[in-house]
Amino acid sequence: MSADKPFTKDHMDRCLKELAREFRKKSKFPVEIILVGGASILINYGFREMTYDMDAIIHSSYEMKDTINTVGDKLGLPTGWLNTDFTKTSSYTPRLVQYSKYYKTFSNFMQIRTVTSEYLVAVKLMAGRQYKNDLSDIVGILIEQEEQGDPLSLDRIKKAVVDLYDSYDRIPENSRTLIESIYEKDDMGTFYQYYRELERENKNILPVFQDDDPNVLKEDNLADVLKAARAKQLK
Repeated sequence: MSADKPFTKDHMDRCLKELAREFRKKSKFPVEIILVGGASILINYGFREMTYDMDAIIHSSYEMKDTINTVGDKLGLPTGWLNTDFTKTSSYTPRLVQYSKYYKTFSNFMQIRTVTSEYLVAVKLMAGRQYKNDLSDIVGILIEQEEQGDPLSLDRIKKAVVDLYDSYDRIPENSRTLIESIYEKDDMGTFYQYYRELERENKNILPVFQDDDPNVLKEDNLADVLKAARAKQLK
């Protein structure tokens, strides 16, 4: 799910603060939310200023879903502005809870955790979507980890993949090719710009293709669909 308008880090914090206030009125028990994807990028890194996705792993009672809708109506947010769609994808694993990192507690009742560094790279590699920000996010994370004095080696990333998904071979072949080729590059900044442009092009191509072939895009056939979409565009 993607919101109609993007979230900045400050806007996201305001929404989460309001969510905690409302949830405390409805529940006797504290809640833990683990933010993944673009939300984790915003919290932990500076190379992106906004995200259209607020994907999460939510451990809570049924009151949380109702509270999300209440806050969405109050703040003018789209339905499902905070959602658990991620848990239905191949990138999800319950082990992410184990490797998550504390971010903030709102209203002394709602703890927010995120996924960061090599584990966020592992999640992005498993997704490997060439029309979202997965590829450029991977490069962006590597650049900022280097700048922060905590560079991610390829072995460290491979270990994170194994920790989450049991085997390095579980991630898509194009993702393995990408991450291994990155470490052969001297200028990761240029690599980042290349993938950002590629993702923008693919994002523009897909809607046109899907107008002609609705419901064709699946999680496991993205590379083939993009190839077909590009071929159709060249005709």
